[in-house]
This record gives sequence, structure tokens and C-alpha cells, in this order.
Amino acid sequence: MSSKFKIALIQLLVSSSKAKNISHACELISKAASTGAKLVVLPECFNSPYGVKYFPEYAETIPGETTNALKNCAKQNQIFLVGGSIPERDESGKLFNTSTIYNPHGELIGIFRKMHLFDIDIPGKITFKESDALAPGNQLTTFDISDDFRVGLAICYDVRFPLLASLYSKRGCHLLLYPGAFNMTTGPAHWELLLRSRALDNQMYVAGVSPAHDENADYKAWGHTTLVDTWGTIIGKCEMNEEIVYGEIDLEHLKTVRKQLPYLSQQRHDVYTLEEKKLEK
Repeated sequence: MSSKFKIALIQLLVSSSKAKNISHACELISKAASTGAKLVVLPECFNSPYGVKYFPEYAETIPGETTNALKNCAKQNQIFLVGGSIPERDESGKLFNTSTIYNPHGELIGIFRKMHLFDIDIPGKITFKESDALAPGNQLTTFDISDDFRVGLAICYDVRFPLLASLYSKRGCHLLLYPGAFNMTTGPAHWELLLRSRALDNQMYVAGVSPAHDENADYKAWGHTTLVDTWGTIIGKCEMNEEIVYGEIDLEHLKTVRKQLPYLSQQRHDVYTLEEKKLEK
């Protein structure tokens, strides 16, 4: 396999119609794949408006309407596909913010449930409590594009927790994906800063994939889907409207940066360590 790998990040405009959101996502996935992208990533909550009141209404089991469509898209376009996230209802009735991953054969190869729930209160600007509807996930998720290319997955608010990203680094990841929907308060202040920080912390490529901004939505996403390389340089970015951001993952560039600045291997494990605990799903 070549050391370079083309990816596509879809900044999708989400409507109130689940069926239309799924259909439109499939159209954009096919468009991205037609350019040669081998990994395509959708945004957080791409099949549903983002909001606590919407999660129970739009939630579905896996497999379900949305994930069956994603499975077919991955197979038809022969791509790796990360399905952003959707509201998921498990067999016990619990709701999660969940991402699914498919290989070019259309096989489901991974599921990630958002670990850190978005509960914030900024007076006069935004109050949101995801935990009023959702339960947190407990497991990291990685998948391999090839023998030497590993991808880690987290969702939105998870980007604020550097230890989680470091655990993905310990797992040998080269790219870390964050489907996310930062808002008009935290987006301008922190979105780019956090993505670049996680890339520099771990010398990985990092991508944040947002829904497009909709001024008429209850929750207004910041947009600005962004791809950052291992040097902390932005190599792909859009503004607020619906757009596909394309970029190239260069594993040789990653190896060069890690060789020139070998701080990952210079950590003082005699002084501090980071441990991944195994919890029930």
C-alpha cells in the first residue's frame, strides 16, 4: 500500500427528515468516493437534529434504517466509511450517541459510543445537558485500513479529554477522528485549538467533522470541518456551509515528524503511566 491515503470529510446540512438526511448522506458519500477517497467520514448526528428532545424520536437500533444504508454505501463505493454518529437505542432501551464503521465489503467492523457527555452551562450563551437523554460509552474503538495504518474514533466533546487521545496513541493510531458538532459559542473559541492540540500531543493526524451551520436549527453548529497533520498544520478546512473537505494522510510524513521530534518515546514512564481500563460495554 502507498504511504499516502485520500480521505473525505463530509460537512452535511442536516434537516428534520431522517429519510432525507440518510439519502443525502449517501449521495455525498458516493460523490466523495468518486474522487478517489478511500475513507469517508460523516458528522455527528447526521440523521437527526442535534438536541436532547430529538434523540428519543430519532433513535434506532443497530442494525437499523440508517446503518443498513451506510452498509450499502460502503459496499457499493468500496470504501471505509465512518458513519459520523446517530442516536442509538440498545436492547435495554438506553440511548447512546453512536458511530459505526464499515469496510469496503460493507461489513460492520466497529462501534463507538460517545464517552464524555456534553453537559455545559455558559450563562447567557448556551446550556446543554446530553446526559438527560443519553448514556455514556465505555470502550475505545480502533480499526485498521492496512497493516501499517490504524485509525481511532471518538465523538465531539471527547476531544476535550487529552488522556483519551493518548490512549489511542498507545494503541498505535495514526489518525484520530472526531465527528463533532461544536456550537457558536465553543466553536470559534476552541474547535481548531483542540484539534491541533490533540494532533500535536500525539503526533497523529486528527480530523473534526461537523454538520453544516443551519441558522434555523435549534442547535446551531459551528461547522469548520478540519483536518490537521502531525506537525499541527491545518491541511484541509471549510467554513460553515455544506462542503466536502478532502485531504491526504501521508504516513511517511508522520514517521518523519516522529523521528525529528521523538517526544512520544521520551515520556518518563518511570514517573508516570497511562492505563486503559476494561469496562463493560
